[in-house]
Amino acid sequence: MPTSIRLAPETEQRLDSLASQTGRTKAYYLREMIERSLGDMEDYYLAADVLERLRRGEERVYSSAEVRDALSVDD
Repeated sequence: MPTSIRLAPETEQRLDSLASQTGRTKAYYLREMIERSLGDMEDYYLAADVLERLRRGEERVYSSAEVRDALSVDD
C-alpha cells in the first residue's frame, strides 16, 4: 500500500545520505524503521489508552488476590 510522509529537511538529508552510502533505497530504511518500531509504539499507545480509561473509571483494576483466585494459582 503506497503511503507518503513529510520529513524534516535534516531527516531527509540524513536518509538520503544513508541510502546513497549503502546502495539501498530510502524506502528500504523507512520500512525497516517502521517494522522495528511498530511493536514498541503499539505497546506504548495502547497502554496509554488503557491508563486513560482507568483514570476515567472505565476499566476495572483487579487485586493480585483476585487474579490468583481467578487463575487458581494458589491451588
